[in-house]
This record gives sequence, structure tokens and C-alpha cells, in this order.
Amino acid sequence: MGFADPRSEGSNNPGATNVMRIAGKKAAALTLFGDMLKGFIPVLVASFVLQQPLFIALTGLAAFLGHCYPVFYQFKGGKGVATAIGFILAFNWISGLIVITIWLIVAKVFKLSSLAALIAFTCLPFIYYALQGDITISILLFIITMIMTYRHKENIQRILKGEEA
Repeated sequence: MGFADPRSEGSNNPGATNVMRIAGKKAAALTLFGDMLKGFIPVLVASFVLQQPLFIALTGLAAFLGHCYPVFYQFKGGKGVATAIGFILAFNWISGLIVITIWLIVAKVFKLSSLAALIAFTCLPFIYYALQGDITISILLFIITMIMTYRHKENIQRILKGEEA
């Protein structure tokens, strides 16, 4: 396509938001879809092969960590939002749809993708627990939320300063 490498342009992040800034909506949509598949496909396959929900969820955690800390890019990857959405949609689609709905509402109101992701994923462990009553997987989802929050630390600083776009 001839676009700049998003890891060296804009926010230096390979995620859909940065790709949209440097290459447009079509490239961002493809990036979002591909990143979601990174979480969706392994969890879907695991759900057919594995019996224990915890092991299926750990597959999602592994996909998420692989996206955030890819070996082939010196452990410098994305923030994991789209991959985590793909994971939760494959793992528990109702929780996934609720998270997406929260993200859409917050993004519409505040016009900040990072804030929307942080709020939506902060809600996820509680949503999952309310629906499934499984504290172990809720804790795993909380761990994903904490890693995602850490990955957004610069965004959080810009939000607090009123500089996030």
C-alpha cells in the first residue's frame, strides 16, 4: 500500500488508531480486523480443543501478550485493545458485546479511543463475573486490564494534562 511503518510514525504504535492517523480509515479498519483475529482465532480453536474454560482463557491471554510483546519486534507491540476484544468475543460473546458497547458510548461522548478502551476494559472483569460467576477468569481479565492500562500510560498522562487527541 505504500504507507509508513506505524511503529516509526505518529505515536509509534502499530494499532488501528495510529494507523488511521497516518494511513486513513480503510487501513485502520484492516488493522483493527487483523488485530481482533489475533485474539479471536486462537480462542475459537482452543474452545474446540480444550475442555477447561481457564485453559481457553489462558490461550486468549497468550494471544494478548503476544500482541503486546511480540518476539519478532523486540517485544515492542501494540496496546492490545483489538486483540483483547477478539479474545473476549470468542470466549464470551455477550461480555464482548457489552465491552464494545461501553467503548462506543465512551468514545462517542469523549472522542478519545484510549479513554474508551480503558473504561470498557476496566468494566470487563465485573461484567464477566456478573454473567458467569467465575472469579478465576475474572481475575485473569483483570490482569489483562492492568497490562492494557500499563500499555496506555502515556495516553493516561496526556488525558490528565488535557493533551490527548
